[in-house]
Amino acid sequence: MQLVSGPLASADSSLPEIALRVERTTIVKRLWRGVAEDGTEFGFELSAPLKEGDAFWQTAAARYVIRQQPEPVVEISLDIAPSAAAGIGWAIGNLHVELSAEPTRLLAADEPAVRQLLERLNVPFRPATAIFRPGRFARGNLSTHDLGPSHQH
Repeated sequence: MQLVSGPLASADSSLPEIALRVERTTIVKRLWRGVAEDGTEFGFELSAPLKEGDAFWQTAAARYVIRQQPEPVVEISLDIAPSAAAGIGWAIGNLHVELSAEPTRLLAADEPAVRQLLERLNVPFRPATAIFRPGRFARGNLSTHDLGPSHQH
């Protein structure tokens, strides 16, 4: 088993990628074990959680990359007034359900309480499968990438 302490400072993107697929509840941890698609076992003892797309190990033949598994979500288009989006986000948050805000959509876990709330508020949504990364704003992990091109320096 290979021990990993963090992402690679620089990975060779010309090497073939071998994925280590993980669930959202695992990728946020700092201590865990995983098995890559080729059967290589890794132990993770991290100072900070890895993110989707992080290369964490490399050999002469391949680079190993974290790939978060998509999961069922409800998708709410942000083709609405900003005040409506803020209200929808507040209502979902008031259920104590995690939310992810992206430039064109809001994502929430596909749970009956979320569906019932959106139906009661007459908010159009669609079931989808996506990589769900909630809480970036609440945990202080906001970057200019999250804000869109008008806020990038």
